[in-house]
Amino acid sequence: MTISESRAAAPVAPGSPVASPLFVSSEAARQVLVWDEMVAQLRAAYSVPVDDRASPPRTVARGDRAWLRTLTAVPPTTRYMGAKVFGMSRNRHVGYMIALMDRENGGFAGLLDAYYVTSFRTGATSAVAVDRMAAPGPKTVAVIGSGSEANSHVRALAAVRPIAGLRVFSPTAANREAFVARMQAELGIPGVAVASAEAAVDGADIVVACARSRDESPTLYGRWLKPGMMVVSIGSTLPEQREIDASVVEACDLIVCDAVEEVVEETGDMIAAKAAGIAFDHKLAGLNDVMLGQFDDRVKTARLPMFKSVGSALQDIVIAELAFQRALAAGLATTLPIEFRIRNAGEK
Repeated sequence: MTISESRAAAPVAPGSPVASPLFVSSEAARQVLVWDEMVAQLRAAYSVPVDDRASPPRTVARGDRAWLRTLTAVPPTTRYMGAKVFGMSRNRHVGYMIALMDRENGGFAGLLDAYYVTSFRTGATSAVAVDRMAAPGPKTVAVIGSGSEANSHVRALAAVRPIAGLRVFSPTAANREAFVARMQAELGIPGVAVASAEAAVDGADIVVACARSRDESPTLYGRWLKPGMMVVSIGSTLPEQREIDASVVEACDLIVCDAVEEVVEETGDMIAAKAAGIAFDHKLAGLNDVMLGQFDDRVKTARLPMFKSVGSALQDIVIAELAFQRALAAGLATTLPIEFRIRNAGEK
């Protein structure tokens, strides 16, 4: 019996109080999550068929200079189903929360601060895609950005490929230099901080775009790319956001997406490419289909592939369950002084 199964082993009578849920803080999640394990769990989740009923499209509610996004999933490989809520306030602060519900008895098992879960699941999903799409062997990685997503992506990629070297650009010299020093100290990866995004891309095998510019102008251009490279782009998830230029969409001959429809219809990058008259529908493939082997020939022959991600509830819930299990085992989950009640679906 797994930890999560033992936590919810006792039956819960409809109409009676449910055992108090547990809370997992962002720091507890950071302490217990391990990259190899996260990548393995997401690889397993994407290696079985998943349709929109199990992980439907996200919803976004908008107000005056604020927005709230909700994502829900019932992953086929997990004990728990769940929902993530996060949003941006008027002063541009962002918060994340995930609720896990036991699919057997309907009880809320846990609430998690999803600050680290969000960046970790994004990096780990990109690593799953890179592991499937990139040739084996050591890789030189270009990183555009030096924030939380850049940190997550380098650590995640190191779990699936030896990293021969890093080439890093972000606008502030001190930040990019500190990033290189941190990766050298923590992972033993040699690196260099460079003065432009183009210089970072030069000579790289894998190009990770994980930071948008302050004015939403593109940070990566197609003319910088060469056959044999692979692009990972994760920064544009809303229509008003930009990360890669339309010329990148034009240059790449295979574009694998974690959520094809959302990438095409709701990211500023693809909206701009479509407006520029760039045809790309024939290049698209879903990550789930790729992991199921439905695009093996195209993956093998791709000259310049790209993984384009907006994130999904499937990723959130898989990693949230892992954090919940590991925090519970480590004694880092806090019992909340609250109770929920449940009832039979037909009860009035």
